[in-house]
Amino acid sequence: MDTAYVTVTVVAIVANAGITVADLLRAPFVLANSAEVGVPASWLPRLAGLKGAGAAGLLVGLLGVRPLGVAAAVGLVLFFVGAVAAHVRARVFHNIAFPLGYLALSTAALVTGVAW
Repeated sequence: MDTAYVTVTVVAIVANAGITVADLLRAPFVLANSAEVGVPASWLPRLAGLKGAGAAGLLVGLLGVRPLGVAAAVGLVLFFVGAVAAHVRARVFHNIAFPLGYLALSTAALVTGVAW
């Protein structure tokens, strides 16, 4: 297994699992950010579920079911493209680095997963 693939994917799993927990716990920064970009707080459990499913799918991909890992990475890329779009639509740029960072991690997991 390629070291870059494992490293990038593990970092993506940890990052997405962490933000999933923050969403589920309704961390103050999550509530503030979602309100700022116009995402209702009632959506947080569903959004957390999507991120958590993506992290779980990446893990399953690492454990040997590569197509599921690739599908999870695609889903996370699409999710974070949507998050970046929400920031742009709302003209909230002061913290756009966060969804861009998650997008970069998800994209890296996808590229290395497909290349491996």
